Amino acid sequence: MVRRRLTPEEIDLWHRVVDRAERLHPDQKAQPLPLPKPKPTRQITPRIDALEIGQKAKSKPMRHDLKPSLHDHLTSAPVQMDQKAFGRMKRGKLVPEARIDLHGMTLDRAHPALTRFILSAQASGNRLVLVITGKGKAADGYGPMPVRHGILKHQVPQWLAMPPLAQAVLQVSPAHIKHGGGGAFYVYLRRGR
Repeated sequence: MVRRRLTPEEIDLWHRVVDRAERLHPDQKAQPLPLPKPKPTRQITPRIDALEIGQKAKSKPMRHDLKPSLHDHLTSAPVQMDQKAFGRMKRGKLVPEARIDLHGMTLDRAHPALTRFILSAQASGNRLVLVITGKGKAADGYGPMPVRHGILKHQVPQWLAMPPLAQAVLQVSPAHIKHGGGGAFYVYLRRGR
């Protein structure tokens, strides 16, 4: 609480009142100026619950993944195609009309091959194609930086979302287990014009 200082006029007024007032006990000295009493502040003491060893321990090790997983990203994307056809595709009931296998390719070879494949499949009138990337090799060691394995698996959806392939692609989805599961993608193409 901040105390307000008295102005010189208030102090002068107080001294005049004291001089004119009769004292109840004349043998006592005059009291100093009355100061306002500070309001008592409520002290809050923190409440500490009893702790047991290991009560806050996590059962699973914490993941150091800063981005959501690729599967989560693709499944949370809005459905652009026919809902019924999308459901059949997710259950593995639709058979891909063409497929490309990018296993063992470097990024420099895989990107042009994927671009040629998607554009030629759209020109041929195909609607559903399968892009096989593989799941990728596990990381060699556990260094200070988290490293995703499966470079092609993470790069292919990005390529499909960028020009010139973005104009040809309607929907990208992880493949059903019978068509490759986590190592492949269904790519549903727009109709050719």
